[in-house]
Amino acid sequence: MIDIYLLRENPSLFEKSYTRMKRPELLTQFKELVEKDKQLRLIQNSLDRLRSQKNILTQEINTLRKAGKSIDIALNKMKDLPAEVKIKEEEYASVFERVQELVKTLPNIIHEKVPYGENDKNNVEIKKWGKIKKFDFPVKTHVEILEALDAVDFDASARVTGNGFYYLKGDFALLNQALLQFVIEHMIKKKYVYIEPPLMLKKDVLFRSIDPKAFEQSVYCVEGEDTCLIGTSEYSLLAMYSDKIIVELPKKYFSYTMCFRREVGAHGINEKGLWRTHQFNKVEQFIFCKPEESWKFYDELLKNTEEVFQALELPYRVIEICTGDLAVWKARSADIEVWRPTTQTYGEVVSLSNCTDYQARSLNIRYEEKGERKVVHTLNNTAIATSRALVAIVEHYQQKDGSIAIPKVLQKYMGGKKVITKSS
Repeated sequence: MIDIYLLRENPSLFEKSYTRMKRPELLTQFKELVEKDKQLRLIQNSLDRLRSQKNILTQEINTLRKAGKSIDIALNKMKDLPAEVKIKEEEYASVFERVQELVKTLPNIIHEKVPYGENDKNNVEIKKWGKIKKFDFPVKTHVEILEALDAVDFDASARVTGNGFYYLKGDFALLNQALLQFVIEHMIKKKYVYIEPPLMLKKDVLFRSIDPKAFEQSVYCVEGEDTCLIGTSEYSLLAMYSDKIIVELPKKYFSYTMCFRREVGAHGINEKGLWRTHQFNKVEQFIFCKPEESWKFYDELLKNTEEVFQALELPYRVIEICTGDLAVWKARSADIEVWRPTTQTYGEVVSLSNCTDYQARSLNIRYEEKGERKVVHTLNNTAIATSRALVAIVEHYQQKDGSIAIPKVLQKYMGGKKVITKSS
């Protein structure tokens, strides 16, 4: 949620940000919030005066009684106060509810480098790395290659679970584990602390971490229980410090989890393969820090993941997310997209975000400095989502005989094996 105190002190920050987004409804909501907040404080002042008046009259009545004097005049003044207080309390509750709704739904203040754009088609390429491989044979899709190698079974998973799931088999399943182990070791070398978090969270905790629309479209909830499956360990790591004061900052974490997403309405969810699935493996990076450090760590998180894809020798580009594609809780975001030889396009494999104080304020995560309690900043970035990385590896490292060369950096995790063949 946005900082109502900052809005009171410096409303122009929000007005400039929403103006840059070129969404008139946001400016309308912003102006409504400013007026509702003023109204709320006026109502509060009236309530305070009425309650103060009640206290004064109560003391006056007690004094008159002790002195044996008439309390009729004071009682007449007192009798209308409860009704007046009740009316003001109801008025306050109504306005407060709307203020809270606006505070929780208005977007974060965006970073100055976020470009304007209407949707994801207006995202901006800011970096490109790696050489596009040229093949001297017709390239095949990852599904064609893997099914020919008997390395997956998408038909069985569709039959017993549904579309968007998979069976990985033999050396290809071990390649998935090798990829995870490589990234885990990479993050340990970076001095990040490894966490294995819960795969389920209470609904109210998760709801405080995610946009309500995204919640409805992507979260699997357990029927009859107050819990949901996580779509990313970002939410579990964030919730770990909910309603807490962090003693020492920064906190740099990373975690490996299975992730689950409904992806309601997602394009291609019924397409056979590993690119878009309901269940996937992911290593996530997460940082809690002081506000003055968050943009330094934004660059660090991006660098950590770029090093992974450079080590895998997979060509990629970095995309700056524009205003029209930026989630409400993000101040700035970037994607890494990997080159896919089969589609001759780049596809998203990583999402980096600086949420500044937006998520932490909702979950009441703070730190103390010189006796003052302040809201922390939170950042997250994918280190690896293996299903999409595996697609890129299969397509990029496919060989003419239908086998898959194993990236050099992963071979030590495969017992020195260099190629995945059908016999393996």
